[in-house]
Amino acid sequence: MNRTLTQIFRAAAVALALASAPAFADDPVKIGFVVKQPEEPWFRDEWRFAEQAAKEKGFVLVKIGAENGDKVLNAIDNLKVQHAQGFIICAPDVKLGPSIVAKARINRLKLMTVDDRLVDGSGKPIEGVPYTGISAINIGKQVGQALAEQIKARGWNPAEVGALRVSFDQLPTARDRTDGAVEALIAGGLPKANIFNAPQAKSDTENAFNAASIAITQHPQFKHWVAFGMNDEAVLGAVRAAEGRGINAANMVGVGIGGSNSALNEFAKPQPTGFFGSILISPKRHGYDTSLQMYDWIKNGKEPPMITLTDGRLITRDNAGDIRKTMGL
Repeated sequence: MNRTLTQIFRAAAVALALASAPAFADDPVKIGFVVKQPEEPWFRDEWRFAEQAAKEKGFVLVKIGAENGDKVLNAIDNLKVQHAQGFIICAPDVKLGPSIVAKARINRLKLMTVDDRLVDGSGKPIEGVPYTGISAINIGKQVGQALAEQIKARGWNPAEVGALRVSFDQLPTARDRTDGAVEALIAGGLPKANIFNAPQAKSDTENAFNAASIAITQHPQFKHWVAFGMNDEAVLGAVRAAEGRGINAANMVGVGIGGSNSALNEFAKPQPTGFFGSILISPKRHGYDTSLQMYDWIKNGKEPPMITLTDGRLITRDNAGDIRKTMGL
């Protein structure tokens, strides 16, 4: 009996050692791509372009959706068991940064982040992890400039224009986007006193609608409104709230960020709505380029740049199809 137990324990120890051992040199390159909202079109596009890179280079791509911290940490362990050598992640909470970095180090996995940059315990960006994301301030400025141009093109008196900053300040990149828009709007002639904060509880259309409805109700003196936020959904919520107050496309201009399906559906409506445009960001650079960089890092030891910032292009119902085609979408 003791001999049998000894054999079982030895077998278990061998199995554990094999599971936790580093990948052999002849193992194929295997890369994880972990995203926080796998149902969102943006992340599906990132995966699609990452798959394109995998097909071209011949590596194995492991797609994982991880909507909370427990799933993230389990995903990293799972990648190790599968003999992956590295992973790219957009975490559900950037404050998971220290845990993710520690877990990757323990499992000897190379780590890159995309879209949202990981932060440490004090809220500062973790400098030692390669990051690809948008230039949030500049994207926000593009939004603000587009709104300011529409105010002028429509002949509106800036004093009669209210601006909704649909905010989600707990996410640094969201705060940077809306801060950039505010800066550009003020530079374009809109009085700072006409900009009102509409904080979202969550970064979706419903919460944006609720926040914007309150702000519009509190300031009935404005004839015209413009709206901006961290993404298309935030601006769509503001547009729907304005419509509920009888403010239609003639007196409402919203510009989102992302060029998502939500934006495209709005452009496809028979009549224009207050959702004027969106800054289209390229998921190809975030999916394809990061995957190639990780492959090169694993295969050839070439470490990616610590920071890669991407830009965007303004799309409207008039040009969305052409611009998306040029960007491979």
